[in-house]
Amino acid sequence: MLKTKDFLDEKDKRLRLISKEVELPLTKEDQKLIDQMIKYLHDSQIEELAEKYDLRPGMGLSAIQLGVQKRFFVVVHEYEEGKFDTYVLVNPRIISNSVEKIYVEEGEGCLSVNRPVDGIVPRYARVTMEGYDREGNKIQVRAREELAICFQHELDHLNGILFIDHIDKKNPYKGKDQMRAI
Repeated sequence: MLKTKDFLDEKDKRLRLISKEVELPLTKEDQKLIDQMIKYLHDSQIEELAEKYDLRPGMGLSAIQLGVQKRFFVVVHEYEEGKFDTYVLVNPRIISNSVEKIYVEEGEGCLSVNRPVDGIVPRYARVTMEGYDREGNKIQVRAREELAICFQHELDHLNGILFIDHIDKKNPYKGKDQMRAI
């Protein structure tokens, strides 16, 4: 079972590496890692399990955050109390996005950034991503709002970018009036 201590910290230089395209079909090791990532994200969002196993809540996780330099991520989205959608995207890329920008009002978080960070991270309100599922089938996923933010956050990880890189150091709330808070 994955634990919070298994995630690379923002100071780890491996988080800045650009992840490599994954050859399909996925290896047994990659499939096992995906299963572990899904379990962690699911359990971390259920309060009693998060407490029991000392899990920091998270919605998305990229392979690179576990030191695996491969282009895939997992998102477990609680769309209703106790109900989850699970997304596995291999070799993902954004193929379209909205003009509208949004940001998380209380600030983005990250399982690799173990401190509070103030500021706005501008994100597209809607994105369509293309990639492959864990069986190697080509897929397209449309996401909006919170889910779109999570997909963009995880895709950034695959490109060696952390959410803190998007925050203007001199003016952390720059552009706030030109975007919608969610």
